[in-house]
Formats: sequence, structure tokens, C-alpha cells
Amino acid sequence: MDFPITELMDEQACYDKLVGWLHPDGLACPRCHGADTSYVHRHDRAPILGYRCRACRRVYNAFTGTALQGTKRRPVALLLILRGFARGESTARLARELECDRLELLKFRHKLQGLAYRFRDLDPLEDADVEADEAYQNAGEKRRAASRPGGSAPAAGEQASRTRDVCQRPAAGLRRGRPR
Repeated sequence: MDFPITELMDEQACYDKLVGWLHPDGLACPRCHGADTSYVHRHDRAPILGYRCRACRRVYNAFTGTALQGTKRRPVALLLILRGFARGESTARLARELECDRLELLKFRHKLQGLAYRFRDLDPLEDADVEADEAYQNAGEKRRAASRPGGSAPAAGEQASRTRDVCQRPAAGLRRGRPR
């Protein structure tokens, strides 16, 4: 039995989440950047509304000028795709779950990965001075004790017994595992 997850999610909530990610300062006209000069022009793809700017007469929606421009997918499907990409799920699996073309989804994944690489943070530490413990992710962590087969670790001040090198010949009486 199949449970279509896209029908169980709230379309408006997914749209609001995408708009919040794409336009953290609020939705504005991509041409003149007027935020209060727009009105709803079309609602044929609700909840994705088409707006018209009163100042420059440009028609746009929340995806205009972003990585999602031109997409025909519903906000629920877009959110599930982005979630799958962030989790590292395979494109083939996502395509099967969302019942879409794998190659189209792969192109979309490559587009988003290219943009993420292009706009990556080149200075993640935000400092001119870097301390050694900031530069290394695991600095200061204690490791578990190394396993020592055949005995415990030598106590402080004791010398460890020498291990036999693999290339050394065995003792005289122990050739090929048979005693003489």
C-alpha cells in the first residue's frame, strides 16, 4: 500500500517555509526592490501567487531570480527534494518516491550543488587570527585506549615487550608450525 506523503503535507506551510528561506528580508520586486509596491496579479497556482509591481510593472513570484526560478513543482515536492538532498539520499530513490524523472531531478541536484559551491563561505571562522584548536575539528578530544591483543598496556615507566617483525624468521624449532 502506498502512502503519498505529498498529499499529507500542508501546501501553504511548505510555501511559507520556502519563501522564508529564499527571501529572509521579505518578498520584494526583483527589478526595483520595492517591497510595498506589489499586488497579487494571479492566483492560478495557489499557494504560489503571481505579483505585479506598481512601480515598474514587473510580474514575478517568490521563485523569480532564485535557484527555483522556472520550476513547475509544488512547494511540498520542492521541500521534500531539498530535504532529501540535504540528507544525502540518492537521486534515484527520491525520483521513485516523488514519481518524477530521475535525470531531471539529477540536473536539479547538480544545479543546486553548483550554486552551493559557488556561494560557499570561504572564511568559516570569521577571524583574522586562528588558534590551533579552532582549525582542527577534533582538537582536544580524548580517544579511546588502543586495543592491545595478548595483554595489557605497560605501566608507566615499564618498557613494552618487543613484538616480532613479520619478516623475521621463526625460532629454530618452530618451522612451518611443526616442532622438531
